[in-house]
Amino acid sequence: QFQLTVPLAVVFAPGSVPGDLPRPLPFRDVQEMEIAVNVRTSITSRYEMVYRSTTAQEEAALNVATAREADAALHPLQDTSFGSLTVYVLPETSSLLPQGTRVYVGKHRSALLRAEGGLASLRTHLRQLTQVMSFTAGSIAAALSDRVPDGHLSPDARRHLKSSLGYEITFSLLNPDPKSHVVNWEIEDAVNRYVQPVLDKLSLVANFSVDSQILYYAVLGVTPRFDKESSSFILSAHSLPHVINPVEARLGSSAASLYPVLNFLLYVPERSHSPLYIQDKDGAPVSTNAFHSPRWGGIMIYNIEAAASPQASFPLHVDVDMVRVMEVFLAQLRLLFGLSREELPPEFLVEISGNEGLADWELDHLLWTHTMENIATVSTTLTSLAQLLDKIGNIVIKDDVASEVYRAVASAQNAMAELARGRLHSAFQASKEAVTSSERAFFDPSLLHLLYFPDDQKFAIYIPLFLPMAVPILLSLVKIVRESRQQKKEPTKMD
Repeated sequence: QFQLTVPLAVVFAPGSVPGDLPRPLPFRDVQEMEIAVNVRTSITSRYEMVYRSTTAQEEAALNVATAREADAALHPLQDTSFGSLTVYVLPETSSLLPQGTRVYVGKHRSALLRAEGGLASLRTHLRQLTQVMSFTAGSIAAALSDRVPDGHLSPDARRHLKSSLGYEITFSLLNPDPKSHVVNWEIEDAVNRYVQPVLDKLSLVANFSVDSQILYYAVLGVTPRFDKESSSFILSAHSLPHVINPVEARLGSSAASLYPVLNFLLYVPERSHSPLYIQDKDGAPVSTNAFHSPRWGGIMIYNIEAAASPQASFPLHVDVDMVRVMEVFLAQLRLLFGLSREELPPEFLVEISGNEGLADWELDHLLWTHTMENIATVSTTLTSLAQLLDKIGNIVIKDDVASEVYRAVASAQNAMAELARGRLHSAFQASKEAVTSSERAFFDPSLLHLLYFPDDQKFAIYIPLFLPMAVPILLSLVKIVRESRQQKKEPTKMD
């Protein structure tokens, strides 16, 4: 039974305090909400709210021209601990928020809210805001998808990558026609400029390794359809799933990998199938000319402009526009990690995270879901281990295996307790330790079930060996017993 505690500070600027507050500022309030996952598992979301007025420094930080400047100025003044949120309530006449914007969500762990109406309206917007910036019932269901009935899952719930201690990212350039195209892509510079800032932010969640490769004569494995009207080749939506397997056989990146592999493929169509475009289910062209596969990665088709004159010499030298490519791959990376922006009310304005790739509250969103998923994984692993030990009565459990099990249970309980206290970072670290210990115990070589045999298998193995020797021994024993009985029956002769 999870209890997720979110520390929330509601800070009122001068002129924004509702008239129907139950008590004078400052005061504390607690709101709880129950989320049912299945019959045995439920989650209690607990919001520990502190209502107070702004300090002099916060008032000065709010006295700027734009909401973006206010978000940057307020960041050093607020609680920056993981999982905490700060909402600054502005007066209705404030010009800090654009016209028609009620809520502004910044890049850090704070938001600006325009005061309209009384306490009931404020609480409604606070509830919407906390679900955007922390977790929702949908994100919890996605994290615990193995325990949620299929009918209660959203279509995108199984898109997200499973929680892991590490991930491997592979960027691949597929050039099926090197005789026609010599493709140059500055992948190392693009990774350092666009991908690495995101991975630096995500390094708290897991370890990442990045590599790249160029594959020649690697085709999609699906023959595109020629469209006469547009004089181009078309890949329809129903044929996209058939693209993955032939391509994956050439990648070879996941063969010896300990961690999940994310594949991002840039495909340059061969000259005979160029230009090549992707159509969605409605037959409309996809603007990015790319698609992604849940928990696997994404593929982008990069068309090369045809040569201006028929006398152009081949192969053509092509420089890939890495900005356009990385925009697509980073968007797909966010989708795979469950960081897609949900549909928000029109009065919500969310700040673009910029070069960092994700905001601080989005990182908290990942930590919430991964912590819960880690604890559920530990529970499943230890339950499977217990069932295995129950089936094999004569199994030998070493002291180091037992200590790993005890450590996993203690770390999982510690993670649950830290979640209830609102300490998200320490809860996530404890859940990672619990996963590591439970995996070590479960995959310990001494617990290999092939080392232990059921009793019926032991009889089947040893009876053919001992039965031929046992028969003459038993017959001899029977003969000895019979002779001893006969000697007892015969009367003793007297001289």
